[in-house]
Amino acid sequence: MTSEELHKEFENAVDRINAHTDPFPADFLLRLYAYYKKATNDYGRPSSRKPIINAFKTNALFQVQDISPDEAKREYINLVNDYFLYRK
Repeated sequence: MTSEELHKEFENAVDRINAHTDPFPADFLLRLYAYYKKATNDYGRPSSRKPIINAFKTNALFQVQDISPDEAKREYINLVNDYFLYRK
């Protein structure tokens, strides 16, 4: 898969998540958050008003620190596809 194809598939996965109206499990959201931040090279600090949420987000980011942005995109796509596959 080319870089352009990967990016397009990643954007489609992001759109699927954003269009979904039912709540997601918290652990799933944390993994999505970490992969998304890594895939988009967004290294801003978590900005929740609740310190415990910031701690969970920081931990999720720490867990993906050693993967490339392209690998983060692949993982995000796989996570989204698996989620919707098992929710039918």
